Amino acid sequence: MSSPVEHSEEHRGAFSSRKVFILAAIGSAVGLGNIWRFPYVAYENGGGAFIIPYLVALLTAGLPFLLLDYGLGHRYRGSAPLAFRRAHPAAEGLGWWQVAICFVIAVYYAAVIAWAARYALFSMDKAWGDDPEGFLFGSYLQAGDPGIGLDFVSGVTVPLVLVWLVVLLIMALGVQKGIGASSMIFIPILFISFIALVVVALTLDGAAVGLDALFTPDWSALGKTSVWIAAFGQIFFSLSVGFGIMITYASYVGRRSDMTGSGLVVGFANSGFELLAGIGVFAALGFMATAAGTSVDQVATDGLGLAFIAFPAIINEAPAGALIGVLFFGSLVVAGLTSLVSVIEVVISAVRDKFEMSRIAASMAVGVPAALISIVLLGTTTGVYVLDIVDHFINRFGILLVAVVSMLALSWVFRKTALLREHLNRDGSVHVGMWWQWLIGFVAPAALTFILVNELINNIQEPYEGYPTWMLNTLGWGLAAAVIVLGFLAARMPWRSSTFMGDPEIKARENERSS
Repeated sequence: MSSPVEHSEEHRGAFSSRKVFILAAIGSAVGLGNIWRFPYVAYENGGGAFIIPYLVALLTAGLPFLLLDYGLGHRYRGSAPLAFRRAHPAAEGLGWWQVAICFVIAVYYAAVIAWAARYALFSMDKAWGDDPEGFLFGSYLQAGDPGIGLDFVSGVTVPLVLVWLVVLLIMALGVQKGIGASSMIFIPILFISFIALVVVALTLDGAAVGLDALFTPDWSALGKTSVWIAAFGQIFFSLSVGFGIMITYASYVGRRSDMTGSGLVVGFANSGFELLAGIGVFAALGFMATAAGTSVDQVATDGLGLAFIAFPAIINEAPAGALIGVLFFGSLVVAGLTSLVSVIEVVISAVRDKFEMSRIAASMAVGVPAALISIVLLGTTTGVYVLDIVDHFINRFGILLVAVVSMLALSWVFRKTALLREHLNRDGSVHVGMWWQWLIGFVAPAALTFILVNELINNIQEPYEGYPTWMLNTLGWGLAAAVIVLGFLAARMPWRSSTFMGDPEIKARENERSS
């Protein structure tokens, strides 16, 4: 007879192999931020010299935190709330806090994927004309005054609906047939298409100018606190750590898997892709600057400005413009989809564990409301403002805050890091020593707290982007506070009596001895 733990794991689903898990984890980590954020952050913070603080941040905060998530999910065999609950009953609220954050991110992240899909088609005939910025906010998004309206834009709503249909299908198919299989397809496609983009970009006139601007080191930058803050912030956001994704994915991996080796593969693959993105993006920006007879710093930007304004301008002038457009925006779509799948899976997994729902029922219970909210808020003329505010605050005062609290709680309140280190070392190819506990207990939370306090001061002193106060208080500060409250309220809901609340690792060892 199977134990409650074994029955639960069989019911939840699992990746068919460590290879599939690694690809899924890479798919989650490699997202829009790798492509449109890292190149500019590196350029603005010392160019080639930025590699030093970047690697320091990767080794002292990024990878240690990634292993913390892996250890928590792999040992306690559950979604974020269940894993935290099995670690200690008082910790469950941290998991639901992460779940609430993921639900919010899924709502707006889908919109950017929809825009990218539309722009891949626009690349064919350069529909944005000679004024990409005017086209983005005018003809395409039809952006009105900042606020919340219900004037739907068909060019946004239709692809947004299609994005959600694809995501719901993947989620309904399950861990292996949906998430695992899609990762096996999408990740190779993403790397092939982006490498092709880089190759094409490197052939453009002025590509060397862009690369020179990116990689020429400014060694004086290493003495600036802001540069080190930028490095830790970039590593943290790009690895998908701290908000339940890697905990959830690790719970789907076989018990005797090498989690430390997997962590290194995922971490360095993510950083390798960021470096590749930097080469491709700045080669293209170098071409743009050369064609316009200006310097790279006049055309360099990040985020929406890079993707939907700068790149269309590059496509207008480049010899292989349509090809560059399809490769670039196609890469954004694929990278965005694999990340969105991982984000929404955090919520679905938690709902399944808490209410013992079937995969399809939980996917619909989570995905349909998320899709409807996404369409209503982001498919309108005011969607771009909603997205900008929510993204800014939920990243800084949602993800950063829960990450710091989680690390400190697991290290000093619940004292689980020694146990998790032992678990990681049992089958890990890379030994994790006491230094890991010190990094998790001191270095990483200290660095992230410094970033958090700095962001808090900046946002109090100067309201974000000058948006109306009521929008910042509701969609910004209010939403960041709401995910905390909702998280700990959800933790008060009772679990089904059949849900095993002990340590699955201990239970499994007892079963092995008795058999």
